[in-house]
Amino acid sequence: MSASKQKKLNTMEVDPNEDDSSSSEDEDDDEPHPDAYRGNEEVEIDFEGRAPVDPDAQGISQLLQRLFLRAHINCNQMADLIIAQNFIGSVICQCDDEEAESETDDDNMVEDGTVFGITSVLNLTAKKDQPSIAQLRTYILDRAKTHASQEVQQQLREILDSEQRHVGFLINERFINIPAQISVPLLQSLQQEIEAAKAKKMKFDFGTLLLLVKFYRKEAKKGKPAEDNYTNAEDELLSDRAKFSFEYSVASETDSGMSGDWLEGDAVMTPYRKLLVLEPKKLPQLIDDIQRFINGE
Repeated sequence: MSASKQKKLNTMEVDPNEDDSSSSEDEDDDEPHPDAYRGNEEVEIDFEGRAPVDPDAQGISQLLQRLFLRAHINCNQMADLIIAQNFIGSVICQCDDEEAESETDDDNMVEDGTVFGITSVLNLTAKKDQPSIAQLRTYILDRAKTHASQEVQQQLREILDSEQRHVGFLINERFINIPAQISVPLLQSLQQEIEAAKAKKMKFDFGTLLLLVKFYRKEAKKGKPAEDNYTNAEDELLSDRAKFSFEYSVASETDSGMSGDWLEGDAVMTPYRKLLVLEPKKLPQLIDDIQRFINGE
């Protein structure tokens, strides 16, 4: 996709209550955080998807930092790699609508140039000598060594060591509470761009896709089972359809503001990451399933 091509996305009403899957009847006994957001604000924004360009580097890097937290991964360099392959992937940004801007000038809650999300893929095999990719590969294997079974560790080593079947690292990050519906056109576009790149004999013919997803776990308490809440709703379906996966807590890498008390009365939830191993040939069907999943079909 060229940098000039834009994908107009539907108007999204960013409602901070949308991802709150627990009802007020399920309140924890703890007192709410004094700075807890009480869920009484809405911001309506028109989004568009377009190819990433150089000014997006800082915004993309910040989204990657939210994913990797304190891991030793050069997110700035990884953002540059994403931008350099501007024929693949999209960023989510606010539509450049002068009329809309004039209506919100007095109370503009969104900075110009904000990158609200990034959907792309990086080749972990062809780019393995790039510093950030080498760091990411090490990060994956180190976390697997600590948190995955011996079988999963072996499978991951074989996948990453293969020179014949390339590995893609799928990136699907966006601001919290941007509705999951936005993921469908972005993933569809990415799939089309990958196919176009493969037709040109570019190195996007992946044998495996890896996706690192974020979720929060409300631990079992008072006879209630543990409950997982995915930051991106579609990641729940992808997690169920993964060939295999492993998960790990990142509570020690976050501050208290990221692990709970987002809304008054919310219970503290433990942040986790889960690495999913996906089959590229199933990606079109997965995207169709995501559409049905988020529509409640």
